[in-house]
Amino acid sequence: MEKRENKESNEVTSKVLRAGKRTYFFDLKETKNQEHYLTITESKYRFDEIKGTHFYEKNKIFLHIQDIENFSNTLNEIISYIHSHEGEIQSIRSNRKNQLENKEEN
Repeated sequence: MEKRENKESNEVTSKVLRAGKRTYFFDLKETKNQEHYLTITESKYRFDEIKGTHFYEKNKIFLHIQDIENFSNTLNEIISYIHSHEGEIQSIRSNRKNQLENKEEN
């Protein structure tokens, strides 16, 4: 990672992941005490029916550097679970979708 030379920002580096209707921002930042932390922002384009306008809904996670390894390990465990149980997960999703469709019909 290359450190940016922008003195006005506490941002060290940033990556963007576009995923359908969502965009994820991964920003490594630095405090005034030169401690680093990661922010993960999920941004979704939404429509406010009352105001009749579009807006971005944002959710953020702040992750301290000392927690990154444990966070990564736990995330990788969940990803491995998803890969090894993909059939079960698809079946559950399909059942839930059918249940919702049945409720809407009744």
